[in-house]
Amino acid sequence: MADSHGGRPSRRSARAATASSCCWALPTALLCAYGFFCSVRPSEPFLTRYLLGPYKNLSETQVFNEIYPVWTYSYLALLFPVFLATDYLRYKPVVLLQGLSLIITWFMLLYAQRLWAFQLLEFFYGMGTATDIAYYSYIYSVVDINLYQQVTSYCRSATLVGYTVGSLSGQVLVSVAGWSLFSLNVVSLTSISIAFATAWFLPMPQKSLFFHHLSSQRLSCEMKVMDCKNGAAVQDHPDVQRAPGWEDETKVPLNGEGHSAEKQKQKVDIAKVLKDLWLDFLQCYSSRTMLCWSVWWALSTCGYFQVINYAQGLWEMVLPSHSADIYNGAVEAASTLLGAVAVVVVGHIKTSWAMWGEVALALFSLLIAAAVYVMDTVRNIWACYASYVIFRIIYMMLITIATFQIATNLSVERYALVFGVNTFIALALQTLLTVIVVDASGLGLDIFTQFMIYASYFAAISLVFLVSGICSIVGSYRRQEQLQSRSPESQ
Repeated sequence: MADSHGGRPSRRSARAATASSCCWALPTALLCAYGFFCSVRPSEPFLTRYLLGPYKNLSETQVFNEIYPVWTYSYLALLFPVFLATDYLRYKPVVLLQGLSLIITWFMLLYAQRLWAFQLLEFFYGMGTATDIAYYSYIYSVVDINLYQQVTSYCRSATLVGYTVGSLSGQVLVSVAGWSLFSLNVVSLTSISIAFATAWFLPMPQKSLFFHHLSSQRLSCEMKVMDCKNGAAVQDHPDVQRAPGWEDETKVPLNGEGHSAEKQKQKVDIAKVLKDLWLDFLQCYSSRTMLCWSVWWALSTCGYFQVINYAQGLWEMVLPSHSADIYNGAVEAASTLLGAVAVVVVGHIKTSWAMWGEVALALFSLLIAAAVYVMDTVRNIWACYASYVIFRIIYMMLITIATFQIATNLSVERYALVFGVNTFIALALQTLLTVIVVDASGLGLDIFTQFMIYASYFAAISLVFLVSGICSIVGSYRRQEQLQSRSPESQ
């Protein structure tokens, strides 16, 4: 008897463990599949060549000064509404919206012919980029908190592998198999359509960070979180547990009374949520360390977006694709993989970032400025490719360090807020830069002059953080001297 009773709890715990494993494994697998297929776009490294070539026969001014800037404007305009809508609608509808936006983008890329159609295409691409936040935040609402690090690494790896597979396959299909760029766009559209179909099977979350809290599961403690886009580390609070946030049909009352009562308790007060967000914003940015790393994040991300958006245009001017083979896909794949390796390495570097962080940001920002300068002035395609790879590696490494510093001692809610605000500021700065430098209604500068401005921009960032870092180090040493001078007096 004792043996039989003793065996029941172990069987129950085994069944519970199996059920718990299924609860997080299913949405994680589906989301990773979505992220992978959504990132397999073999035509993307050859987009500028496609638009300037015989397929669309657009001019350089139309592509660089009238079409590409629309992405920046639409991304900025949609970011904050999408940020709130993602949480309010509980992620899945916005994931579906992303898939649909990308399908429309690539369908129009295949068949659009007029300038206004390509500008509309860029708007939908901006929507697809803005809704990317839903992909990276969905998983936090459907798994236990102690699984955050594990599932985030899976989701980030899925997109990195997908992007690498897409870039390499595009290069192979163009250089070896001799496929047309139109065919590559068909492959991209097919892959995105598979991702969109996969997203329909994602379980619908029942809670979110800001608007839909389950009172019994409200997290009150502070924890370390991860920026899944940039690969920072997560350290979860060991005492916090949270049940999966998607509905278990076996636990829903048949009469619906319990469910409606629960809905009453979860009634959303939008004004209160916005007020709490504002108070959290003020508290987060009251820290000098937080402010410093956030300023660098916003400034550098602005420049990074500009460089990667127009790098293909620069390469096309240095070596026109109609006169020679190009290796854009291989370069994108290499920079992604080497950047991922740099992210892993920097996670194991032990140093006092509080003391030397600003100086490190200044020195590496200067290296970024040098890489962009080489891309602009050395009119050799291999020098451009090498500088681009170095540029992306350094940026991915530094943004990871910034993520480490910002994520320290922040709750999931506050980190999501800080990430959203920093990205919004980066896009606002990028919009200003685009209007002045790129847009045909502004200066409408040629691509080489643009990159000289971007190199100067990163050099200015380096100078600002070098001065700030030196002042911080000097101030820190003075405080230490004052403490040492006071200690003998007190004795």
